[in-house]
Amino acid sequence: MKSRKTPHIIIFNPDQWRGDVLGHMGNPAAVTPNLDSFVKTDAVSFRNAFCQNTVCTPSRCSFMTGWYPHVRGHRTMYHMLHPEWNEPNLLKILKDNGYHVWWGGKNDLTPGQQPVDQYCDERFSPAREDYRRWGYEPRHGNHGGDLAWRGKHGGDNYFSFFKGKLDKKGEDIYCDGDWAMVLGAIDKINSYDGDKPLCIYLPLGYPHPPYCVEEPWYSITDRNRLPKRMLPPKNYKGKASILKGIAEGQGLQGWTEDRWTELRATYYGMCSRLDHQFKMIVDAMKESGIYDDSALFLFSDHGDYTGDYGIVEKTQNTFEDCLSRVPFIIKPPKGVPVEPRVSNALVELVDFSATVYELAGIDPGYDHFGKSLLPVLFGKNDTLRDAVFCEGGRLIGEIQAMERQSKSASEDNGREFGLYYPRIRLQTEDWDVPYHTKATMCRTARYKYIRRLYELDELYDLEKDPGETRNLIRDPKYSKILSVMKERMLEWYMETCDVVPRNTDDR
Repeated sequence: MKSRKTPHIIIFNPDQWRGDVLGHMGNPAAVTPNLDSFVKTDAVSFRNAFCQNTVCTPSRCSFMTGWYPHVRGHRTMYHMLHPEWNEPNLLKILKDNGYHVWWGGKNDLTPGQQPVDQYCDERFSPAREDYRRWGYEPRHGNHGGDLAWRGKHGGDNYFSFFKGKLDKKGEDIYCDGDWAMVLGAIDKINSYDGDKPLCIYLPLGYPHPPYCVEEPWYSITDRNRLPKRMLPPKNYKGKASILKGIAEGQGLQGWTEDRWTELRATYYGMCSRLDHQFKMIVDAMKESGIYDDSALFLFSDHGDYTGDYGIVEKTQNTFEDCLSRVPFIIKPPKGVPVEPRVSNALVELVDFSATVYELAGIDPGYDHFGKSLLPVLFGKNDTLRDAVFCEGGRLIGEIQAMERQSKSASEDNGREFGLYYPRIRLQTEDWDVPYHTKATMCRTARYKYIRRLYELDELYDLEKDPGETRNLIRDPKYSKILSVMKERMLEWYMETCDVVPRNTDDR
């Protein structure tokens, strides 16, 4: 394919991948050879990349707009991007600016009651003939199928999300929804011969729990090389109340370290499978001739506890680095200068859309808060931001942010059965303990400050306490640091509290 000025945009977007589960980040147990090689030769990987909300939909609404969740109240799983409310969406903007947009994978971005044709040219859903051509039988995803692996209600595996090894039934892969989307994307890359630049949006489900994966990825992680699991402070002292509440609900306190090791290794294996699938996409791009003409992005919407602090899954209003720090890797098209490496720059996912707009030469027609990452890719410096931010939770009485739709899906005539019940039950009522308190994080290279309504704020010295287990909010030795962090958060709120539409009205 001939070289083009407007680059193809390829977005490889896993769900719930922690930023520390990458070999090139120094994790001795992470088996990600393809990404590690990619960063050595072609791309920049950001060590300090942070999401703006620690659950799926609010994070996606943020990185697809360049807006922080507070700008338009995107703080729940049930408030998506609405174009009729003048809420932008990167996919729609690319489509409106001449891109052919192919979308394969989960949504968690646009309203389920609306058609998606305004955002993309193709919304891929595999047909039976696709599976026949690929030579596989369709399999249930990690959420689907027989739930017998959970054991009996009341048992200590019931809320663990630990499913384990998947049975391939004689095939070389377990062809679930993620595999179908990857194979569909490869088909599209191989067959595309249009005049428009191509956008592939691939929002995958892994490594979102339940924790399960097939061989060879189930056994690929050396259990003896796993970093030590982060334990909570005694009685969760100084931490958000929701962590203790979830721990009590999940009931994993009696797990041996060997059991935790198997769960964590399975999660690592899910990340290794993604590493393999990423290489398949890259190989297809090279074979079809679009690799040099493409900007390739890999990033996750948020992280996962994976046993740290004694819990699994995630929360809406806690911001430990295992949740808020994510993989973020960028390869620009040929002709855009890049110094392949691991960058220490503080960056945010809102910077993703800003970078796409600059690469594609698009004025999106609205004001946003992302910063293009091209200067950092060039290697001019490793400084972009002095602080990064993340936010979530709700106000007391804010019923529309309680996600009661999820609660109804987590109960059966009063019997707790949904995988998410230990967390959802704490979000959907105004308890005496403010489990779902609204909160905001301000993080610099060394310090993390968390402002909480209704309960104790948090302050951590990440140099001395990278595990965020000693809350220094009442330590007088850190009073000046606390004052600086509060002032920085206030400045950020003033800068980003709203957006004024560019179209003005007649008077």
